[in-house]
Amino acid sequence: MPADDLRTLGDADIEAILSNGDLEIEGRLVTASNASFRGWATLDGVSLQCVYKPVQGERPLWDFPDGTLAGRERAARIVSETAGWDVVPPTILRDGAFGFGMCQKWIDGDDHDLVDVVDIGFRDPGWIPVLEAEDQLGRPVLLVHQDHPRLRDMAVFDVVVNNADRKGGHVLLDDDGSLWGCDHGVSFHTEVKLRTVLWGWADESLRDVDRERLDVLLDALLGGLADDLEPHLTGAERNALTRRVQALLRTDTMPNPHGRWPSVPWPAF
Repeated sequence: MPADDLRTLGDADIEAILSNGDLEIEGRLVTASNASFRGWATLDGVSLQCVYKPVQGERPLWDFPDGTLAGRERAARIVSETAGWDVVPPTILRDGAFGFGMCQKWIDGDDHDLVDVVDIGFRDPGWIPVLEAEDQLGRPVLLVHQDHPRLRDMAVFDVVVNNADRKGGHVLLDDDGSLWGCDHGVSFHTEVKLRTVLWGWADESLRDVDRERLDVLLDALLGGLADDLEPHLTGAERNALTRRVQALLRTDTMPNPHGRWPSVPWPAF
């Protein structure tokens, strides 16, 4: 199928290809901290580029002793779709060349369209300054991100899933202008571990659309969604997820960084 025609595929079609297609490995992503491979999933003559992360290639994390990175990646997709954020690419769990793991639609995109590190004197009304720091040569720089409504959607999503690793390189704007986030394996902790480059809306009130999505997600969590998340998250993690949604609705305010945990990943990419 030509590349242009792939854009007509719905999420159900994409997940069917990722789940049931022949998975061919193209190469390893050598900069990833855990075993990650780029490849193609092909079903009935339709091929999709994807990233495959086998569970057996995950490095143990002292503060995430339960579950798997792959499972939390799948949980992030479920939460994103349930609430209507639509910021996580289609993500499934399946067997592959190196065993059971996560398989996610590959997104071609540029993180610097939305998040960047610039000279300290940089000022632009379309960008929000986040943090003054030093680059690898010790020069003063400014971490900034776009004042973009879809980026703000992602910031709310990150609060809910307690994302501990939202680097700038994990924010991608594809050729169609759609915003996607990747690498959600260190999320859903029971303790506050939010670590992100997207602090530009700290202390601001939620938007109407934020409240609507949080209400939808809370209703689902109090209903059957907990059963869908049960294979991927512990009971304590699921309960903490519900409490975070309730807390956001109660305070009606985006949180601020706190001193108990590094609030911004550095380097930012």
